[in-house]
Amino acid sequence: MASSAYINLVPKSKEKTLTVEHVKELLNYYKDITSKTGKQLGWEYSQAAFPYEVKEKPEGKGQWFYLKGTEDRYKMILIGVGTQTATSDETEPLSYIQVTLHDQSTHGDKAKANELCKFLAKKLEAELKLFTGSIMYYYKR
Repeated sequence: MASSAYINLVPKSKEKTLTVEHVKELLNYYKDITSKTGKQLGWEYSQAAFPYEVKEKPEGKGQWFYLKGTEDRYKMILIGVGTQTATSDETEPLSYIQVTLHDQSTHGDKAKANELCKFLAKKLEAELKLFTGSIMYYYKR
């Protein structure tokens, strides 16, 4: 059964709106910093830290994309961007990122998805609702 985690932007977040391209840029930044860590350690950490290729289908253009595993332990993670309706005290709707594990996803995918969700939530200063339903707050309260 598929399960999802949500990274919700809040009024105190750095950003108010997100696009698929912006999320891809953040993932490229993640790959870049992990490769620099690997160089400092003297081994290829970037492949272990991000064992995926970013793929996009025409029907998902601008709304979602997926990460296809490059190793046997990793299969697929779906990532989509949407907008939630504003509550009564907010004037404009805020964006969110939905990270979904497919039925074919492995335990390795779930671990990497949790890691990526925490990274994205921290960079965006957002609220993170994990696959388990637990909520983590990465914005100033």
